Amino acid sequence: MDVLNSFRLDGKIAWVTGGVYGIGFAIAEALAQAGATIVFNCRTEVDKERGLKSYEEKGIKAYGFIADVTDEQQVAELVKTVNEQLGTIDILVNNAGIIKRIPMTEMSVEDFRKVVDIDLNGPFICSKAVIPGMIEKGHGKIINICSMMSELGRETVSAYAAAKGGLKMLTKNICSEFGEANIQCNGIGPGYIATPQTAPLRERQADGSRHPFDQFIVAKTPAGRWGTPEDLMGPAVFLASEASDFVNGHILYVDGGILAYIGKQP
Repeated sequence: MDVLNSFRLDGKIAWVTGGVYGIGFAIAEALAQAGATIVFNCRTEVDKERGLKSYEEKGIKAYGFIADVTDEQQVAELVKTVNEQLGTIDILVNNAGIIKRIPMTEMSVEDFRKVVDIDLNGPFICSKAVIPGMIEKGHGKIINICSMMSELGRETVSAYAAAKGGLKMLTKNICSEFGEANIQCNGIGPGYIATPQTAPLRERQADGSRHPFDQFIVAKTPAGRWGTPEDLMGPAVFLASEASDFVNGHILYVDGGILAYIGKQP
């Protein structure tokens, strides 16, 4: 076995949902560097054009589509078009997601359902759409972007934690149901990553001090820092490649050690 070549993705079609910026874009960039052809989706023409420009600036030829991951018909049309124009999707990264930081007793049922719809139902719909092609082709990789909230709870994120906990179990169930078809479904659980979504938690205070939550996270993380989208690139390539063919139903937490750490004694 040529170990280094087992990480190559030449000739593979990789679909990254919501791969316009942040974690999704970084993962797509990594897969492209490893040789994959990148497909991404978003919900508006503006986002699609922005995404295509960002990929072009990185020297990556990507294919953008407008599709809502919660709309089964739109997802089916995307997969059909990709199959016809590029080939069968080999790698699916279920990255699209949202979070609403609202105390549970103040959160509307509509907001709760919206988070679960995008963060959990979306990966189900997208996975369901690509699995038949993967079965026919004889292999496939599905990577679900989970979270530390797949394991832990925290105030104000009840919907997000419920969805990401469910996504962890969906990951294990896809492994259980389709492992014999040579489909590997694993998750990546990012720690606290410096992205536009988390920017409000890292804003400097009026007196120049760090945001209290920023201080909390750095103190709770053995690495002593927030993660970056680039920290997820290597793990994504591993889970998308032949190097992980006997890794299935696993959640790889890329969190700087925070889940392993009880914290400093006060």
